[in-house]
Amino acid sequence: MNLNRLDLNLLVALNALLTERSITRAAERLHLSPSATSGALARLRNFFADDLLTQIGRRMVPTPLGESLEVAVRDCLLQVQATVEIRPQFDPATSTRNFRLMMSDFVATVLMPRVLERLQREAPDVKIELLANDDEPWESLSRGAVDFLVLPKHFVRADHPAQVLFDDEYVCVCWSGNPLIGDSISLEQCLALGHVVARLGTQRPPTIDAWFFERFGHARRVDVVATTFGSVPHMLVGTNRVSIMHRRLAAVYCTSLPLKVLAAPLEMPRLVEMIQWHKYRDRDPARIWMTDVLTKSAAV
Repeated sequence: MNLNRLDLNLLVALNALLTERSITRAAERLHLSPSATSGALARLRNFFADDLLTQIGRRMVPTPLGESLEVAVRDCLLQVQATVEIRPQFDPATSTRNFRLMMSDFVATVLMPRVLERLQREAPDVKIELLANDDEPWESLSRGAVDFLVLPKHFVRADHPAQVLFDDEYVCVCWSGNPLIGDSISLEQCLALGHVVARLGTQRPPTIDAWFFERFGHARRVDVVATTFGSVPHMLVGTNRVSIMHRRLAAVYCTSLPLKVLAAPLEMPRLVEMIQWHKYRDRDPARIWMTDVLTKSAAV
């Protein structure tokens, strides 16, 4: 393959085309016209002597060669981008860097207020963009769509560096006016009462508390399934239902809602939240600084 005949900028176009699988969407991503994007695809087809993408009905589908190039081209561009963007030093006081973080609403609620308070003092022009965990958060990290991924330890994959962000324990939470619960709750009571649980995404495994109950053969009566952790406490008020949730989250909502926090009725493993970043950003001073901000804020 003679790279002298390839305008390397075409790899950017190829990455967009293979990711979007649509000339129109790729053109929008590249800030080009559809005709210019079609022209780039024609040049790529000529260079690789392959169609790369073929039209099937209304969809564009990669050829075997196109599919084999997708990850390699993406990684090549990410490595180049990381190389040219890295600076020997990072000055948070003057930086206008935008950091994209993917995390659950639980982590955002208990962590980000402290993070933003510190940024206000130390890095007033640094921008933060939060994204909710999707069904394939690891793919978002691998293709460089996010700078940081925050997930429970048992969901983290070994493809990229990671470290512990914080840990937490599970507690039982109910409405303070619940007539069926006193100052403690037994396992029998917990299993007999209706539960409010959170399920995130359409393909994610159950949360760790559900996994624990299923593993030990204790079936809960799930009355309400919420789409976010933050909505669960609100759904307990005025009912006889309970929820097993993170102590940090319960502490936040107990300041504004009439809730009671009780020890979990059985010993449960602690939740360990991990922070993960792309391997090409491992030595980036900006990444190192933000990781330090996040971990120290979590430790407060």
